[in-house]
Amino acid sequence: MFSKILIANRGEIACRIVRACREMRIGTVSVYSEADKDALHVRMADEAYPIGPPPSAESYLRGDKIIAAAKLAGVEAIHPGYGFLSENAEFVRLANAAGITFIGPPPEAMESMGGKIEARKIAIEAGVPVVPGTTEPLGSFDDAKKVAGEIGYPIMLKAAAGGGGKGMRLVAAEEELRSALETAQSEARASFGDDAVYIEKAVVRPRHIEIQVFSDSHGNHVHLGERECSIQRRHQKVIEEAPSPINSTELRAKMGAAAVKIAEAVNYVGAGTVEFLVSDVDRSFYFLEMNTRLQVEHPVTELVTGIDLVREQIRVAAGEKLSFTQDNVSLTGHAIECRIYAEDPENNFMPSPGRITRLRVPHGPGVRDDGGVYEGAEVSIYYDPMISKFAAYGRDRAEAIDRMRRALAEYEIGGIKTTLQFFRDVMEDAEFAAGDLDTGFIPRFFERRGKSEPPVVKGGSHVGGLASLTEVSADSVGHPTTLEITVVAACLAHVDNSKSSKTAPVSNKPSQWVVAGRNWS
Repeated sequence: MFSKILIANRGEIACRIVRACREMRIGTVSVYSEADKDALHVRMADEAYPIGPPPSAESYLRGDKIIAAAKLAGVEAIHPGYGFLSENAEFVRLANAAGITFIGPPPEAMESMGGKIEARKIAIEAGVPVVPGTTEPLGSFDDAKKVAGEIGYPIMLKAAAGGGGKGMRLVAAEEELRSALETAQSEARASFGDDAVYIEKAVVRPRHIEIQVFSDSHGNHVHLGERECSIQRRHQKVIEEAPSPINSTELRAKMGAAAVKIAEAVNYVGAGTVEFLVSDVDRSFYFLEMNTRLQVEHPVTELVTGIDLVREQIRVAAGEKLSFTQDNVSLTGHAIECRIYAEDPENNFMPSPGRITRLRVPHGPGVRDDGGVYEGAEVSIYYDPMISKFAAYGRDRAEAIDRMRRALAEYEIGGIKTTLQFFRDVMEDAEFAAGDLDTGFIPRFFERRGKSEPPVVKGGSHVGGLASLTEVSADSVGHPTTLEITVVAACLAHVDNSKSSKTAPVSNKPSQWVVAGRNWS
């Protein structure tokens, strides 16, 4: 087992990893930018090393600086958390070349799942259902017209190298196709340096359900059930739960088997998530993508399975076998997670940076707070404004909702706007209580409350009762649209941490605007 691990991240996930290491009697090393010198993850670790100025492109995305700190500290392994360099194959190779273990999958698996078209091909070869569409980039408008005509409208245009809803357009009819294709290609080129676009069939009332998989280096691959992640804003998840309100034992088994096939196909090692789009009409499911890392919403899986995923990541990276088999995995009770953000839900969830003047964290039965701040801490304009992954557990979904409602009423954060009241309102919502969820939940929620719906950012994917496939790709981070840059540049003029490209060099990342880009899903 490792004696010392460097955590190449910040905020609540860095604190989460420190706690797991401490339980395992492993020494911890944090890294920090100038903006984070007083951050909680710096205070919690055994050692901490500065890595540069506040912009993530000059600090948390600088793989060379992180490797240098790892060497200086004498660590044996690096845990990337999620976001930043967690899915950057080049960084994995840099770490390995330095004799340092990367706690995550091999770079080849990252690259196989990093491109959406290639991932679709792998899924098809593995016999996993995918949404009807193309497996090659579109060559011309005529190609797009032909394919769209064959699979039928509505269709979704998606950037092959995309994420976070960038380079994505929903097309309801043929007369919209040419303009949508040109716009999607232009946005993809600006955001990812690649204008390749492909087509998928749009799905009516889509639910985003993902399967947690785990693999070791001894050829063992298992799944740990599903998470419902359909409640999203700006293509980003805000509430997750396990299990899904709709999943039967039979559907879980089918989706779990499909997810394991994907893991086996790429010789996966470590924690990963296979994401599916599920029709709320007929429960058909389709492979969307694989996130080759730990997810923000991992606590709900831990609560219903009793398995510490971070601890298991470390064990597997050290060469040990999984501590459980598929027969050992069972889901007991129900867990719900709310992502507590420094954001204003009444203003399209715009960030609300500033100093936390008061913090009262709830306690009591079935409550878990994976936080990364303290009273007096500063929520920086440079990074994702997540304050906490806040979860509640109950014997069933109704009890989990009751506990979440009670705990949210106790949660107090002063000095900044947060999503707390939004979550309190959702817990009282009849549609949410009934489990009637899909990726269009939030617009309907605001309408039901008699409030104007938060403005839809250009490039959004709702057309009537339809939603896009990329809409559920909520853990991806894309580059900003022209509209987003205009809005954000006018008020902040700072850069976001977000996460790096899965293939771009680690030491020279393009910056992203703080509101447009997101760190994680």
